[in-house]
Amino acid sequence: MIGRIALGGGIATAVTAGVGYAIARRLTAPVGPRTFDLTVRGIEHDDRGKLIVLDRTEQTAAPGIYNLWFEHGGWAQLSADIMDRGPSRVARRITSTAPGLTPKVGDRASWSGIYYATPADAGLNARDITITTPAGPCPAWRIDGDPSTWAIHIHGLGSTRAGTLRGVRAATELAYTSLVVSYRNTAEGPRVGTGRTTLGRTETADVDEAIGYAVRRGAQRIVLFGWSMGAAIALQLANRPRHERLIAALVLDSPVLNWTEVIKTNCARSGLPAAAGHLAIPWLALAPLARAVGLPGGIPLRSFDWTARTADLATPTLILHGTRDDSAPIRLSQGLRDAHPDLVELETFDAGHTLCWNTDPDRWHETVTTWLNARVPR
Repeated sequence: MIGRIALGGGIATAVTAGVGYAIARRLTAPVGPRTFDLTVRGIEHDDRGKLIVLDRTEQTAAPGIYNLWFEHGGWAQLSADIMDRGPSRVARRITSTAPGLTPKVGDRASWSGIYYATPADAGLNARDITITTPAGPCPAWRIDGDPSTWAIHIHGLGSTRAGTLRGVRAATELAYTSLVVSYRNTAEGPRVGTGRTTLGRTETADVDEAIGYAVRRGAQRIVLFGWSMGAAIALQLANRPRHERLIAALVLDSPVLNWTEVIKTNCARSGLPAAAGHLAIPWLALAPLARAVGLPGGIPLRSFDWTARTADLATPTLILHGTRDDSAPIRLSQGLRDAHPDLVELETFDAGHTLCWNTDPDRWHETVTTWLNARVPR
């Protein structure tokens, strides 16, 4: 009997370890190609233009404005108009397309909140630059404005620079100079090691070089715009003593404030018990296990836990968060706001992860510009 118990315990330990390893590998996986999981079911025309018919899903029936990215190249921006086409399909109005794109029935496409593909699509006059980082050269866009006040826009895990253009328009209205940056092991940044993300641990150093770039060119105050994991990076940078008088404010959309809770939430979304997320933590935090996953070393997850580090927050912070976020739970943002009502303002949207702007772009824009006008001296 003792032998059976010991064997059973060994099997259970092995299974537990295997689940934690698999979750850690999936979470930190190198960036992969976009998934084109939608099929164009129809193209319609009326006196207002062209509509595209898609299968009804939670995404395609969501309120707001979005973008379709096509497998053969190009994109189509969609309005907030949603028209029923029976119980299983919807039609969305096309407001703009990439030059030369003519969507056809049968085309494969991908739904996205990344509304603008390039700065020009967002009406921004940008130039391409390169930020020299410890990982190598990282491409960035620079949109010139006031040389003394800069905004640095940091995208999230699995996203691209283009995703932050939704917020760059607000910074441009305020006449800030903007840097839209990339970092290592993303679709645009340099590949380092196995190409795996370290959830902000090493990526923060790359974005820090963008701050140095801005300072060398006259920046006296900097606002960090962070989306999802980009928000986690922004919080790390704002907490560095050398930036204390430099970083004037944080604008965080759908922020990652506690990786353990985010991992648990994403496990639940994937159909696993939320508690399974705890099994991944040793594989991320302990150096020998992290190296087995393919990481360069352990990730100090506690340093990214702002539910425990509320006392360390010293920078005025605006959080924009969706009540339907099933990736980074809004309760963490609510907790940070409640702990620091003097520093943190929270604006909520009926939206999913990083889709607050898409749900109500005018309110997002007005909230950000009004708050920054009140908080950042000029």
